[in-house]
Amino acid sequence: MTESKRILGLIAGNGKFPFLFAREAKKQGFKVVTIGIKGDTSFLLKSFVDEMSWVGPGELKKLFDYFKNNNVNEIIMAGQVSPRNLFDEKVPVDDEFQKLFDAMTDRKADTIFTAVADKLKKEGMKLLDSTFLLKDYLAPKGTLTKRGPSESELADIEFGRTIAKMMGGIDVGQTVVIKEKAIVAIEAMEGTDSTIARGGSIAQIGAVVVKMSKPGQDLRFDVPVIGPRTIKAMKCAKASCLAIEAGKTLIIDEKACLKIANKHKICIVCA
Repeated sequence: MTESKRILGLIAGNGKFPFLFAREAKKQGFKVVTIGIKGDTSFLLKSFVDEMSWVGPGELKKLFDYFKNNNVNEIIMAGQVSPRNLFDEKVPVDDEFQKLFDAMTDRKADTIFTAVADKLKKEGMKLLDSTFLLKDYLAPKGTLTKRGPSESELADIEFGRTIAKMMGGIDVGQTVVIKEKAIVAIEAMEGTDSTIARGGSIAQIGAVVVKMSKPGQDLRFDVPVIGPRTIKAMKCAKASCLAIEAGKTLIIDEKACLKIANKHKICIVCA
């Protein structure tokens, strides 16, 4: 008689994070039961998991029922769900989602995710640390690229770290764009890549991008993530340096990130 696999539920958003988690979970012998979010999750993810169903961003009851019917009691969230859904009146919401939304005091990311986590717990499901199978993908301390930071970039990193931590502390965003100790752009709901693009359009050339975890970061959700798309956004914005937090930032496809960064003389520092 074969031993049954431990089942993990995956709430998958956009980007490569869900693929990375699914691949690692399967490699370690887990059965991965997945909910994809319509309009966000790549349909290609289906080939990387054992079971998959789709829900709209406002269909919480369907999500809960699917996991219950598949005997899922441990879940992780991976990948962003587009914040535009919060304001799109065309997105249908069920009674479960509406009640959750009406009870919130604000619409900050942590407020929304914590409310979902609390509801999952009431339904008998536990939301896990989203990095628990991915410790090897967390940024190591030091300079990752061939080029190290200049003195002026180091000064901007130090300045930017303080600002990023302050912004994270009030759950505004994780990323700031700095040039010559001027705050060029602060991330809100638009996401890291759009913040970099906006900062680059103002700074023109040589901006420093700083992405930090929030003070008291809840590792169940909204963990800082960078990948090739981040470095490509920096290239397009003519930004010169990226600073991330060692041990608290996931790097998706580090080899590809470094190849792009080194080609365009972009410095990546993990502090």
